[in-house]
Amino acid sequence: MLQELIIRDFAIIEKMDIDFQAGMTVLTGETGAGKSIVIDALGLLAGGRGSQEFIRKGASKSMLQGLFSLTSDEQLKSLLCELGISYADDGLILQRDLYRSGRSVCRVNGILVNLAVLRQIGERLIDIHGQNEHQELMKTERHIGLLDEYIPGFKILKKRYLAAFQKYNSLKAALQKREANEKEWAQRLDMLKFQVNEISEAHLKTGEEEQLSSEKNKLENYQTIRSALLRSYQLLSGETTDTLGQIGGAMEELNNIASYSDKLRAISEGFANAFYALQDAAHEISGELDMMEWDEDRLNELVQRLELIHQLEHKYGDSITQVLSYQQKITSELTEMRKTEDNGEQQKEAVQQALAVARKLADELSSKRHKAAKRLQKDVHRQLKELFMDKALFEVKFKSSKLDLGRNGIDEVEFYIQTNPGEAMGPLAKIASGGELSRIMLALKTIFAKTQGVTSIIFDEVDTGVSGRVAQAIAEKISQVAAHSQVLCITHLPQVAAISDQHYFLSKKTVGGRTETAIKKLTISERVNELARMLAGTTITKLTLEHANELLEMADDLKAKHTN
Repeated sequence: MLQELIIRDFAIIEKMDIDFQAGMTVLTGETGAGKSIVIDALGLLAGGRGSQEFIRKGASKSMLQGLFSLTSDEQLKSLLCELGISYADDGLILQRDLYRSGRSVCRVNGILVNLAVLRQIGERLIDIHGQNEHQELMKTERHIGLLDEYIPGFKILKKRYLAAFQKYNSLKAALQKREANEKEWAQRLDMLKFQVNEISEAHLKTGEEEQLSSEKNKLENYQTIRSALLRSYQLLSGETTDTLGQIGGAMEELNNIASYSDKLRAISEGFANAFYALQDAAHEISGELDMMEWDEDRLNELVQRLELIHQLEHKYGDSITQVLSYQQKITSELTEMRKTEDNGEQQKEAVQQALAVARKLADELSSKRHKAAKRLQKDVHRQLKELFMDKALFEVKFKSSKLDLGRNGIDEVEFYIQTNPGEAMGPLAKIASGGELSRIMLALKTIFAKTQGVTSIIFDEVDTGVSGRVAQAIAEKISQVAAHSQVLCITHLPQVAAISDQHYFLSKKTVGGRTETAIKKLTISERVNELARMLAGTTITKLTLEHANELLEMADDLKAKHTN
């Protein structure tokens, strides 16, 4: 659900913050006040195409930000996890910045994403329906998914089918790969055997290279290290130079006078600490000299071992970790290839068995779809009748193939409609725009709103071209959709505006020679005046005010009836 929308320097909007609630929100106002610009902003937040033309004149960029609550949309949460986008308290912030250069920067919860990812997420959050554009319901490829969502308990069966279909595809691909080029397959097998053996025989260990390099470096510089340690020790505690002895004497002298002042005590203590530190260092140098031993055989062994490691890294990765990761990958591939090395017939039989299982489940899917299609047709006819299209006919058409399996089984589905008796039944996606398209779309949306999972549905003047009782019917349908999903609606119909749960009015004014858009949430009395304006135009009379009040009362009665 959309909770808040922030717009900065977008078209004629300089600054606008809008709070949203559950249920139905309506935007009204004079033509050109900026109502559709708000919808454009939401469209861009959902991954729509942007342009520098959207940027307000004089501004360097436009900024759009939307706060959404995720509620119980597990599919969206799963998608966010796949994309590596974290969320907390079921909140999601989408942001998009448009720059004069044409660059577009998208963020989800502060994480930079590309436009494709933003669109992928936006499709689960916002469903925009405009009068002159093909919406989600108008996309033929979406029809089978809508039918599937309409079928109770269908997800479990479809999940079983997809698992069987994927298994069949995997086995078939392996068989085809082998049959396509037996020689290439055998060469690949031999190469994998060699590589696995070569890496395994090296007995690599993580962190080994660094440890060996350190030891080799120490042996290669044995003489330099030993000479430096010996000279250092002689300077500190040697027979000719006894630096530590001299410093010890100085420490005793300072200790004798330490009691005369705090300053002398501090000097004495600091000097003593330095003496003991040097004494410890001399002890460690002596120990290191005792431990040092030149071993040419060990050096040669280290050189050879590191050379082997570098050869393997040159072939299989930039580090031992990458080499071991590659080994794990090719070992898995080799295991699978060995399973099928001498069982060509068994492999073919496994493919046929997997195909049979997938086909059986695909037949079950198809059977349930055909039964559900009949129920859906009745539901749509019932909805269309309530929208005064009782002569219209809706049909779910199937194109099925027993031979070809796809992700949806054996079926292709498309919605067909006949709007008037005597006309040909035609694809829903090709129905002409206008009042009929609005009602067809609303009928379907009323049915599918419960199952689609989209949290915010936006209607952009979908009620154009209707009036009277049809307008009232459309208002009631939009209200029914709002019972299951948040609805944002731009309308010129007072019947639709009256039935909303919250009402915003957009206006424009000229400030400093420039047009600006303002938005205001209307009170009850202000709603009455706005509905009267929508009913009567410029001249508002007592009668139109009474009519406006009557519309609000009727809307309250209708919503109360839906609630009960």
